[in-house]
Amino acid sequence: MLRLSLNRISDASAWAAAGVELPQFDIAQVAKNTGSKPEWVHFGAGNIFRGFVANAHQKLLDSGKADTGIIAAESFDFEMIDKVYKPYDNLTLLVLMNARGDFQKKVVASIVEAITADKNREADYGRLIEIFEHPSLQMASFTITEKGYSLTGPDGHFLGIVEKDMEAGPVQPIHVMSIVASLAYRRYLKGRYPMTFVSMDNCSHNGDKLKHAVLTIAREWAKRGLVEAGFIDYLEDERNISFPLSMIDKITPRPSETVQAALLEQGIGEMDVIITSKNTYTAPFVNAEISEYLVIEDKFTNGRPRLEEAGIIFTDRDTVNKVETMKVTTCLNPLHTALAVSGCLLGFTLIADEMKDDTLRRFVETIGYTEGLPVVVDPRILNPKQFLDEVLQERFSNPFIPDTPQRIATDTSQKVGIRFGETIKSYIRREDLDPAELTAIPLAIAAWCRYLLGVDDEGKPFALSPDPLLEVLQGHLAGVKLGDKTSGVRAILEDENIFGVPLYAIGLGEKIERMFYEMLEGPGAVRKTLEKYLK
Repeated sequence: MLRLSLNRISDASAWAAAGVELPQFDIAQVAKNTGSKPEWVHFGAGNIFRGFVANAHQKLLDSGKADTGIIAAESFDFEMIDKVYKPYDNLTLLVLMNARGDFQKKVVASIVEAITADKNREADYGRLIEIFEHPSLQMASFTITEKGYSLTGPDGHFLGIVEKDMEAGPVQPIHVMSIVASLAYRRYLKGRYPMTFVSMDNCSHNGDKLKHAVLTIAREWAKRGLVEAGFIDYLEDERNISFPLSMIDKITPRPSETVQAALLEQGIGEMDVIITSKNTYTAPFVNAEISEYLVIEDKFTNGRPRLEEAGIIFTDRDTVNKVETMKVTTCLNPLHTALAVSGCLLGFTLIADEMKDDTLRRFVETIGYTEGLPVVVDPRILNPKQFLDEVLQERFSNPFIPDTPQRIATDTSQKVGIRFGETIKSYIRREDLDPAELTAIPLAIAAWCRYLLGVDDEGKPFALSPDPLLEVLQGHLAGVKLGDKTSGVRAILEDENIFGVPLYAIGLGEKIERMFYEMLEGPGAVRKTLEKYLK
């Protein structure tokens, strides 16, 4: 039985027989180089990092275009390091899966150190300080989710741990952004060395969010006299410190038991799925789709890896914004949200299964091709039509990517203004287009309002995904039942803070209400309404 460890991967012929590609570089030498000359530390040791970012760097190591590895630093779920990294010598078995069912298997070994950003683990934290004080450090990158950059709660006030950090200064930071600010201060004190902080999280203007968080904490420390005033100048001077924007796109879902079983059949053992005490689903393997995109603003102050030779695109700030706008407002995210809310209503638990449904496929094809592409922002470096083709024909249809509508429906109130509102705004701006003529986008908004009842198309209750506005939204629909012809849905549709546009003033409010009430007529009415408008 094959086991994932540095000793066991030396048996190249056995792994080749199992169809697994092995690293083509001297792992021990790269680890030694990284120990003495750290160049890249990454915060957030989860699946997208292991299955995409680390794999890209491995391509450089395999071809001799890099000689140091990545140091993984986990700031949230320390069990990731204890249970997934250290027992397997920091190795990951990457399983890439296409919609036809082909598996590509590869051992990723570019992560040569794994530590926690935990002040209570002195050796780990001491190593983090050492890394940041070293002149060779080029960048710190992040996949910590959008919430990791947030310093405030829903009420707009600083989180309790952030307030404590602001009062205590850089000595005992708790919040990940305070930890980053503290480590940056160490670098400033050591020699004012340059470096770049790269958010690779899937959120709009990610680099700006990271910069704002770090600078907010640093300024509060400076106000209290807890750091030198020159530290703020250091962070704000883009010759020293930069925070480029990026756009990342790759689905790396929870580890699949189907994949685990397939690996066992092929003679690869100890691939157990692990659920940490913080409810992180992980494993020694990462299953992921083939498709992947990472576009980064090329604004680095102390050098960077040659990741363009591994398929990552470096460009200017405006182009990064355009790529993100193309994806988030037209070619992927609106389709995901439409499938999420309608899938929950119709009893689906896999996006791939929804794509086998003729009506739902027509739903997202209409949103993308018919209503989206006429107003899409074209970034030039990626073709929107080809991107959309890949989303619909390969990515969403991939049965080996266990992505669920329930997951995607999370926080929909925070997304509809971007995913649908931006296209509506484009129709308003164009003299030759009338937003009132849209069909599939208002249908998706109506489906979301119908979803908020927490009752599926058969009339059975289901659990709604988390959403910060859920209580308020459900309050508008309190007591509404199937068959009702009145409700407070108008209060939802009139909220420009949610949609970013005045739906009633542009002729869409009444249309969406009508669709909503049609979906409310009784069991089966959701499907009947979708079929009616998507003929």
